[in-house]
Amino acid sequence: MKSPFPVRALAHPARRWWILAAVLVLLGSAGLVVGAHGYRHPLAGPVASKAAPARTGTPTTPAPLKLAPLYTARSTPVELRIPAIALTVSLSSLGLNADGTVQVPTDIQQPGWYKFGASPGQDGSAVILGHVDSYKGPAVFFKLRSLVAGDLVDVTLADGDMAEFKVTSVASYLKAAFPDQSVYASHGYGALQLVTCSGVFDTQTGHYLSNIVVYSSLVAVVSPAGATASPL
Repeated sequence: MKSPFPVRALAHPARRWWILAAVLVLLGSAGLVVGAHGYRHPLAGPVASKAAPARTGTPTTPAPLKLAPLYTARSTPVELRIPAIALTVSLSSLGLNADGTVQVPTDIQQPGWYKFGASPGQDGSAVILGHVDSYKGPAVFFKLRSLVAGDLVDVTLADGDMAEFKVTSVASYLKAAFPDQSVYASHGYGALQLVTCSGVFDTQTGHYLSNIVVYSSLVAVVSPAGATASPL
């Protein structure tokens, strides 16, 4: 009966051993190569499953994109636009009174930007204040209370950039419990707060007892050239 194994394989056991060893070394080397190329740091991004197809023709260098920065440089705001209430108005600048309180606009039809805070579009909280009304009738922020989450607020800056914000919430506070930190402090992103008076009118003092605060966050910066960037 014939042997079930080839005679040549039994005739040279040493040679068969070296051949087997060489095959194992080659397979092991292939495994190391696959492992080295298949592993990437978790922060390095996904690994492509296939090599990109070869391109033919003369290679070209794409033109660099001229995008606006994620945040604007500090610049004085000059115009406020709120489409939802059909408002487009120029802005003044406000500082502090002698007692440390924030100044209010002298013109009831023109809001003012608090200049010691961030400018709109910077990383931080920008604040714009405006009157709700006077004995003459409705003032510039009379319709501010009607804004809702999702409404857009655009602020044009002196350097030509426009910062676009989206309303996140609208809140009412008694002036005695006004949340200074929530309105004026940085929240770690580009924020804009719009503030006006509301609530009960105190005839003895001539002031409202509450404030309306519209909170909004930066969603885009548009440069003078028309390029747009988003911080999100």
